[in-house]
Amino acid sequence: MENDTRPSPDALLDEANREGRGKLKVFLGAAPGVGKTFEMLTQGRARKLNGVDVVIGLVETHDRRETDILTTGFEAIPKKRSLYKGRVVAEMDLDAILQRRPKLALVDELAHTNAVGSRHPKRYQDVEELLAAGIDVYTTVNVQHLESLNGVVAQITRIRVRETLPDDILDEADEIELVDTTSDDLLQRLRDGKVYVKAQAERAIRHFFKPGNLTALRELALRKAAQYVDRDMVDYMQAHAIEGPWPVNEHILACVNEHPSSAELVRRARRLADNLKAEWTTLYIESFRHLSLNEVEIDRVADTLRLSQRLGGEAITLPGRDIAQTIIDYARKNNVTQIVIGKSVRPRWFEFMHGSVVKVLLKESGSISVTAVLVEGGGVTAKAVKTMPLPDPKNWRRYAISACAVAATIGVAEVFNAFMSLGSIGMLFLIPVLASAVSFGLYPALFTALVSVLAYNFFFLPPLYTFTISDPNNWLSFFVLLFVAVIAGNLAARVRAQADLAAARANISSELFHFTGRLTGISRLDDILWACAYQIASMLKANVIILLPDAVSKRPEVAAGYPPDDEIDAQDMAAASWCWDKGLPAGRNAETLPGAKRLFLPMRTGEGLVGVIGLQRHDEKALMTPEDRRLLDALIDQTALAIERCQLVEKVDEAQVRAEADKLRVALLTSLSHDLRTPLASILGASSTLISGRGLYGLEQTDEMLTTIREEAERLDRFVGNLLDMSRLDAGVLGVKHEVVDMAEIAETAVKRLARRLVGYHIEKHIDDLPLVSADPLLLEQAIVNLIDNAAKYSPPGSRIVLQAVVKDKVAELSVMDEGFGIAPEELPRIFDKFYRAKASDRRVAGTGLGLAVARGFVEAFGGALEAANRQDRSGAIFTIAVPLIKADKATP
Repeated sequence: MENDTRPSPDALLDEANREGRGKLKVFLGAAPGVGKTFEMLTQGRARKLNGVDVVIGLVETHDRRETDILTTGFEAIPKKRSLYKGRVVAEMDLDAILQRRPKLALVDELAHTNAVGSRHPKRYQDVEELLAAGIDVYTTVNVQHLESLNGVVAQITRIRVRETLPDDILDEADEIELVDTTSDDLLQRLRDGKVYVKAQAERAIRHFFKPGNLTALRELALRKAAQYVDRDMVDYMQAHAIEGPWPVNEHILACVNEHPSSAELVRRARRLADNLKAEWTTLYIESFRHLSLNEVEIDRVADTLRLSQRLGGEAITLPGRDIAQTIIDYARKNNVTQIVIGKSVRPRWFEFMHGSVVKVLLKESGSISVTAVLVEGGGVTAKAVKTMPLPDPKNWRRYAISACAVAATIGVAEVFNAFMSLGSIGMLFLIPVLASAVSFGLYPALFTALVSVLAYNFFFLPPLYTFTISDPNNWLSFFVLLFVAVIAGNLAARVRAQADLAAARANISSELFHFTGRLTGISRLDDILWACAYQIASMLKANVIILLPDAVSKRPEVAAGYPPDDEIDAQDMAAASWCWDKGLPAGRNAETLPGAKRLFLPMRTGEGLVGVIGLQRHDEKALMTPEDRRLLDALIDQTALAIERCQLVEKVDEAQVRAEADKLRVALLTSLSHDLRTPLASILGASSTLISGRGLYGLEQTDEMLTTIREEAERLDRFVGNLLDMSRLDAGVLGVKHEVVDMAEIAETAVKRLARRLVGYHIEKHIDDLPLVSADPLLLEQAIVNLIDNAAKYSPPGSRIVLQAVVKDKVAELSVMDEGFGIAPEELPRIFDKFYRAKASDRRVAGTGLGLAVARGFVEAFGGALEAANRQDRSGAIFTIAVPLIKADKATP
């Protein structure tokens, strides 16, 4: 086999894709305070001195004097400021950087979460947009922010880092520089106040910045940086067709075959990789010998590769004629440093005839270490699940048809015997040999070759009709025909077997590809289970049932099946429970509980068992073929991953719901603590004063305090009413009653209800000559009351509140306009949210944040719409209710 010394197409394609993009350099650190920002600014200054256009996109100095000094001399893009949770927050102005288009932008804290309302939720997405625009970026990140290490860091430090960064972002980095310092130096910097202020530093030393934590984080950072350096080296080797290995980082390769000891080789490779802290791969070479393996050996190879994946390794299958050369080629292209392979004790004649893979590896491996593990010859191991034997190559029909083909060839040869030479006649007998090889395989082809040469001898070589050959020249023709027939039959059978295998795999791969695509587009667990059950049932011609653990009892229960009306009896449930408890196959054709109707197999992922799947073949006596078993394994793996993905999504949704409920609870408690206590305090104060000073106050003072009591009681009544209305909206028990109503009349009633509330405001009404509309009068009136009350809250005394109505496109629109400060553009999308209130603290007014939410809920309940906007002619907000008009035939009073 000639070595392919061409560059890797994938590596060249990756380089081509990077053309036109900016270059990303990441300064990676183990913890805050190691000097990432300092080093980024130092290198940015060096680039600036070399004439590069460098700007500061965003740098967080945290009031560190040394870092502040380094920022001088740079052009800094002003930060974009916005209002968030009552305070002004400053974020990187992405649009300003894109408009400025520097050659290099310095962007600190890559894992940072942007404020609500920003274009991208995460800063690394801002950086990706800068890179796509051709701008180089220097940035910083700590190792604890990497998504893949988040759980490890939490286990080490007992602190869960909330801001995480996908590892793919670092995979795309053009350069990664590790910024490191010793644990003692970092702790001293903390004590000196160079990282945090003194009180915060003392708290950090007691929790996150413990010496043991820092040592572990340093090791994680060092190993992560080494992995990326090794990745870059492999990419460079592949792009420039450089043979490996370059032994910078260890890479273990376990070479397995069908031998029973292969599983132990995989475990040995895993232990070796753990000791060396290295990545490892399991490789199986699919040579022509693979076609002659029996069912047990084929299953054993598949189980060995699955074991490798479960232990955390990568499982690779490659086709190859020369096993040793294929292993070496793979090892050199993927920077493998150690090969682990089994060596069995075989006779010398066997090695002379077939060669020794181990000896070739030792001779050709070069600088790659080869560990040959002596394995004992083992017998056939028992299988956990019985499968159907492979088709018998000695099927008599194949041989009978082959013999008939030889007989037909004899007849054709007799016709042409008078004017053809013996050599030409002999060539005719190659035709049935090739036909038998292509149609039936190797053994029928060998049988046909033997029958063909015997027929050639018996019917055409003198003396005729005997198996004696008198002429020595005919002996040569005889053996040449035998040799050519055997070789041609063997080659044709091999090509046929490889074509059949390739076609079968292509078909299975296509089915699995489409299956995976369908699963990707499904989000609901019920739909996933149905799709998986249907796919497995259709591909394996079996009834399928899927069991998942109950949320309370944690025992397996039927979740889906195909056909849907399939039932499970007590014996099958016992087998399913045993399979769930032990994580091993049970039921029909298995070692455990074989009396059950179904075969139950565990569905597991890297996190453990997720469920159990049961199968019952349409022909109850039929066993699965080894190919069916391996296909089932692949389908089960896809199903398990889809179930786990859906369950993770549900957990995330539940966490978001809980977080939202907590936010609402906090908002409600805050509202109760302020908006209930304030009117109650006024009522209690005024009433207590009246009681204690009975007879001391004049009529005017008494009336003033009684008015206060009444106004605060009305305010309290509106607050409680909004709470009750919101609870009715959430519960869906409004009981909407559609009636023909006069919108202008209802607006007048709403204004009268708020007469005392609107003292000091000028009310303008332009609502005459409105046609009748279809609405619930009580809900419409309350919605208008809430809008007018909201206008009074956010308008200065003495200003105008305008009610204006128009008719547009069979819809009556009633607008409530004020002359207040208006609504900030970023607050418009949330203005109708429950408990949401304007954030400007300098003009914050009393309220619960429920009035507008209740108003929209009421209006939408009877088929209307409520929208908010800012006035165009002056400052102030405008809220518009749109209600459909009544048809002419229904407009009679």
